[in-house]
Amino acid sequence: MKRKTIAIDMDGVMADTEPHFFDYYEQETGIRLTRQDIAGKSEHDAFNGIGHQMVNKPGFFRTLPLMDGAVEAVKSLMEDFDVYIVSAAMEFPLSLPEKYDWLKEHFPFINWRNIVFCGDKSIIKTDFLIDDHCKNLDFCHGKPIMFDAFHNTELHHHQRVNNWKEVLELMEPYRSEKAEA
Repeated sequence: MKRKTIAIDMDGVMADTEPHFFDYYEQETGIRLTRQDIAGKSEHDAFNGIGHQMVNKPGFFRTLPLMDGAVEAVKSLMEDFDVYIVSAAMEFPLSLPEKYDWLKEHFPFINWRNIVFCGDKSIIKTDFLIDDHCKNLDFCHGKPIMFDAFHNTELHHHQRVNNWKEVLELMEPYRSEKAEA
């Protein structure tokens, strides 16, 4: 029997994008936003369109901080699941080498064969998808798991997890199950 599969998004799930967004916005406008200020808003609306400038600046993706608990949780999941890192990196083509280098630094135990940079995540057919964007989760072929982020606080149509500890708790019952052969 084969192991169940999990696809994990990078930005906003493994990598914490929020500090970069807040810092850059403050540099550009002199205004320091809080998570409460932007709760439920898209990145574009939350940062008045400046977000697109941010993600296209060299170094943005390469210098993202780790999401708390991500490394340990991914290692733990890899014990019982086939884990794939899936990023819609083609949306920001300059991000490709930065994202790859970031993964090699923080997750050197993930094989290159398990890294998928794509444009449309609906092609991913894993048993689980952990992502912060409903535009990806809505087309998940398996069980969608929504990682909490400022832009999805008002959305409730997917199973929500607030952190990596909750991911591990949610996945615990599936550890002993095997995918259909």
